Amino acid sequence: MTETKHIRDRRAVAFPAMAGTSEPAKPRKVVVIGGGIAGLAAACGLIERGVAVDLIEPEAQLGGRVRAWNTESAAGNVTMSRGFHAFFRQYYNLRALLCRAGNLDELLQPVEDYPVVSARGDKDSFTNIPRTPPWNFISFVMRSPTFSARDLMRVDIDTALSLLDVDFPETYRQLDGVSAADFLDRLHFPERARHLALEVFARSFFAHPSDFSAGELVAMFHSYFLGSSEGLLFDVPRDDFDTSLWNPLGVVLQRAGVRRVSGRVERLESDPADGRWRVLLADGRHYDADAVVLAAGPEGTRKIVSASPSLPPVPGATDWENNIEQIPLAPPFAVLRLWFDGLVRPDRPAFLGTADFGPLDNVSVLERFEAGARDWSIAHGGSVVELHAYAIPVETPGDHVREQALASQLRAELERVYPETAGLTVMAEELLIERDCALIGTNSWEERLEVRTPHPGLVLAGDWVRCDLPVALMERAATTGWMAANQLLESWGVAGHDLWSVPTRGRHWWPREARKLMARLPNSKKSR
Repeated sequence: MTETKHIRDRRAVAFPAMAGTSEPAKPRKVVVIGGGIAGLAAACGLIERGVAVDLIEPEAQLGGRVRAWNTESAAGNVTMSRGFHAFFRQYYNLRALLCRAGNLDELLQPVEDYPVVSARGDKDSFTNIPRTPPWNFISFVMRSPTFSARDLMRVDIDTALSLLDVDFPETYRQLDGVSAADFLDRLHFPERARHLALEVFARSFFAHPSDFSAGELVAMFHSYFLGSSEGLLFDVPRDDFDTSLWNPLGVVLQRAGVRRVSGRVERLESDPADGRWRVLLADGRHYDADAVVLAAGPEGTRKIVSASPSLPPVPGATDWENNIEQIPLAPPFAVLRLWFDGLVRPDRPAFLGTADFGPLDNVSVLERFEAGARDWSIAHGGSVVELHAYAIPVETPGDHVREQALASQLRAELERVYPETAGLTVMAEELLIERDCALIGTNSWEERLEVRTPHPGLVLAGDWVRCDLPVALMERAATTGWMAANQLLESWGVAGHDLWSVPTRGRHWWPREARKLMARLPNSKKSR
């Protein structure tokens, strides 16, 4: 994987793949289960090295949790998705995958700013902030209304310096058992800034900060603020996910030889005599292969493994299967898409983060960046607005009364944020509530599931799978997909694909030396 022209940070780190032949010495076939980002990356990595690939996906569209689909509504034939996704410039391995679908500058467009506002009247902006750390964060703090000189005097200096003194994956291990909320308490960050900025990171995992891993929080802070000079802004697709990204990528993969199979996998079988695998579908079909990439998401993976009692009894398999069975799920999230009969004000941002507006976490004005929504807006003179709610009460999914109450509450909060919407009529609405994302909690780093499994020829991939690099969300899905392909290619003596990351250590030497010096001072001197 050599597509690097979009990497601007000179300190970005390359992880070269193992050397090997250009293709297997004898024909190899892999079944990839799941057509999300992880499965697509794995399929791409394998087919480009001459490995035959069957890609099994139950949905009509590719993209997994980042897919989009058409739906009939009172607004006509429109698109729906599982919500807004930001394609940050630090997502090197995801962008390498997307490059296969076309020119990134034609697939994606920049969002100039994504302000975050709170019900208290605070507002932060990420535009016109320097790209280079730590000046980006210093500039952000100096401009933010949530920081005062008195607030900064209360910050725990040692904890603050630890954000600059990172070393992944060791930092993940060091923060075992610590939640994001615990870490923020330890940091003594101003309460207003904590709600407006830092907790946004935790909630983007659909988790409450008290349940979310501090290691993951620090990794995200490092990746976006203090470890990368790619900047704090991001790109979005120029149209819905399917039209812009996954359908073009699917066409490229099919032309390369990937065979796409529509169906739902029920279980796996493995023959210890020859090491071959059989993937059995719910409708009775089966597909045989030399190896399997299981990229079916946390819940899909659990169901498939639990339904596969004939997996060979190899060392470590029992503990691994127990860990699979106990994968925790994050609370549900909700996406409410509204088609209005009029426009929101033209000065509204395309994407807005919110804090303390009830369940509302962000607002997207889709006609500002999606071509299909823009066409609808022009034709009907209205706006297409999408609302997100993360970590909603567990009892909500399936409860129609609670679902409608949530939709009403989200609409009411939108009117507080964008008052002009109170005078608009909703022509159509689509409410989606899902609970299928893993909770990246405070459990031991060493016990988390990784790409390698105890079963030869079976590998995992997904945004919930452990990765030593400071990556998360879509970038972790893509990275582990490439890693899964590399794992299998290496076992056959075939060259893999290079990976990239933001620096895995702090960019500067002085925070580490300052912490060493402070360790020799009385505890009372560590914070002010």
